[in-house]
Amino acid sequence: MPTSTLRERLLLNEDLNFLLTNRVPRHALTRFMGWYSHIRSPWLTRMSIAVWRWFTPLDFSDAETTRFESLHACFTRRLRPGARPFDPDRKRIGSPCDGVVGACGRIEGTQVFQAKGFGYALSELLGCDDLAERHREGVYVTLRLTSAMYHRFHAPADLVVRRVTYHSGDTWNVNPIALKRVERLFCRNERAVIETSLPDMDATLTLVPVAAILVASIRLHALDTPALLRDWATRRQGRVADLHHRCARGEEMGWFEHGSTIIVLAPGGFALCDGIADGQVLRAGQPLLKWVGCDDRG
Repeated sequence: MPTSTLRERLLLNEDLNFLLTNRVPRHALTRFMGWYSHIRSPWLTRMSIAVWRWFTPLDFSDAETTRFESLHACFTRRLRPGARPFDPDRKRIGSPCDGVVGACGRIEGTQVFQAKGFGYALSELLGCDDLAERHREGVYVTLRLTSAMYHRFHAPADLVVRRVTYHSGDTWNVNPIALKRVERLFCRNERAVIETSLPDMDATLTLVPVAAILVASIRLHALDTPALLRDWATRRQGRVADLHHRCARGEEMGWFEHGSTIIVLAPGGFALCDGIADGQVLRAGQPLLKWVGCDDRG
C-alpha cells in the first residue's frame, strides 16, 4: 500500500484516531513530550520534524527562521514582521490566532456548542456564573489550531486584560473526532479564562485558550503562568490573577507549546463577520466579529 494512502487511512479512521490520541496515558505522554521537545539537538530536531511532516503539512514560509535547535523552538516559532496584519477597523475583532473555525454563532442563553448536538454551559467552562451571565445571548467562535499551524496568539483589538483565571484539567485531544465523542470536553481540559475590556467599543471580550494532549502548556505575557500554577499547587496563592495589562491590536499575548483551541466569547452587541462559518481557515488578524450596537440589557 502506498505511504500516502496508509497515512490517510490512519488519520481518517475515526475509531483508530480516537484510540491513538485519547485512549492513552494522556498526562504521561504530555509530560514526556514537554521534556522531549526541549532537547537541544539539531539532528534530532530535523529528524522529528521529518516525522511530523509525515502526518501534517508543515509550512515555514512565514517563519522568522527555518533553523530550529529544538522541537519546542519549532512549535513556538515566531513569524516574520508583518506576516499577520490585523484588520485596522476599530469596530471589528480580529482572529487572535491562526485556526480552523469550529462551532460558532449566537449563545443560546448561556449555552454554547463544541460540536453538533454537544452543548455545554458557559458557567462550567468559565468557572463563574456572573461571567457566564455577562455573555448571555452573545456570540462565540471556537478556533482550533492544528499541530502544523502558527501557535502564538495576539490581541484581537486594543484591549486591557483585567483578569486571568487558570483552570487545571485533563488533556483530551480537541480535534473534531474527539469533540463528537467526549461531552463537555472544553470544560474538562486545562484552560485559561482571559477577561478583557475593549475601550474603543465600551465592551468586554473573553478569550479562553484550551490546552490539549501533548500541549497542556499555555503561556501568557501578562503574567508568569508557571509561577501562578506553582503557587496554586502549593496553596500559597489562588488561581486568579487580577491585572491591568494593556495590549495593542495585534500585539502578542501568549502561545501554546504545540497547538490547541481558543474560544472567543463576546456579549450582546457583537455579531459574526460575513463569511465566518464552520470549517473556514483563518489567519490571525482576519475579521472575526463586528460591533453592531450597544447591548440593551446594559
